[in-house]
Amino acid sequence: MAKQLAAVLGTGQTYYVAKRHDVTMAGLVREAIDRAMADAQVGWDDIDAIVIGKAPDLFEGSMMPELAMSDALGAQGKPLLRVHTAGSVGASTGNVATSLVQAGIHKRVLAVSWEKQSESNAMWALSTPVPFTMPVGAGAGGFFAPHVRSYIRRSGAPDHIGAMVAVKDRRNGALNPYAHLKQPDITVESVQASQMLWDPIRYDETCPSSDGACAIIIGNEAAAEEVVSGGRKVAWIHATSMRTEPLSYAGRNVANPQAGRDASAALWKAAGITDPLTEIDEAEIYVPFSWFEPMWLENLGFVPEGEGWKFTEAGETALGGRLPVNASGGVLSSNPIGASGMIRYAESAMQVMERAGDHQVDSVRKAFGHAYGGGSQYFAMWVVGADRPTN
Repeated sequence: MAKQLAAVLGTGQTYYVAKRHDVTMAGLVREAIDRAMADAQVGWDDIDAIVIGKAPDLFEGSMMPELAMSDALGAQGKPLLRVHTAGSVGASTGNVATSLVQAGIHKRVLAVSWEKQSESNAMWALSTPVPFTMPVGAGAGGFFAPHVRSYIRRSGAPDHIGAMVAVKDRRNGALNPYAHLKQPDITVESVQASQMLWDPIRYDETCPSSDGACAIIIGNEAAAEEVVSGGRKVAWIHATSMRTEPLSYAGRNVANPQAGRDASAALWKAAGITDPLTEIDEAEIYVPFSWFEPMWLENLGFVPEGEGWKFTEAGETALGGRLPVNASGGVLSSNPIGASGMIRYAESAMQVMERAGDHQVDSVRKAFGHAYGGGSQYFAMWVVGADRPTN
């Protein structure tokens, strides 16, 4: 059977904050689900299956919470599938849900991802020594700082690039009502004056720890036509891609991982895109530490290797630039880890559907969503468009 068309019918997000003491994990997830279903204008009888994703259970101190949350997830009597690919899990969850629709198995699938980081301490959960692997050090920043130093050494990037990315994303976040951090007055100077955490990564170049959830309703062509006939737009899914590589091996390029290059090359080919820089109108890229913007611009094939920081420095990734990156504020403004990848997917779909509010980019016909997880090992991404895919 040929692959079926699939589209995002609706999205839902919670507000992202450091601690949601007012709701349980089930209540947090249900907020996002209810908003997504309202956006897609569907009820529970319209949902055929549920796919969920969250970051490692140790991050929240709750083992396999889905076993006790089937009611809140609306999964009673329906298939429920959990995906796990570390920090990229939200995006991978979106891809798995898409595949169930494209395969013709289900008409509508609910995909939901979440993280309630206040339930535990992800920093120290990431610092647990793992047998037969490199020590992570203190949290994700301790692991990724050498990668950033490697990128700076190889590319010759000046010190202020990371601060420029942080300023851009935090100012964008100020336009997004769901964002955890809203800093319209942040400056390059204030970022450079913030505390050094893991040299060269400073405090204001680091993502926050957030509680929050995100949900997406994905439907087949018939379901999408029902939404369109009601006068609302959908985001057609043009292509998805996932690739994985080991945490460490001889000659591994940690600043430009092979799995990321392979996943993006496969994505562009599947979407019929030959020049992503000119054909993608807005990109939601997983940037938990500011220096990852120029690194991923190169890894994803938007610019040649060594040119990412120059593209950022020229202001081309800002609103109004050639490729607006993270108009939502990105991971630097909100980071419920298990949901962060799906937020990138939801925000790219919102741009295509023209439902992004004050951070809407003008004339978005195609948008890109991306996430990575583990030690830059797991990559998931998609392209969504305002028009049906023709390839």
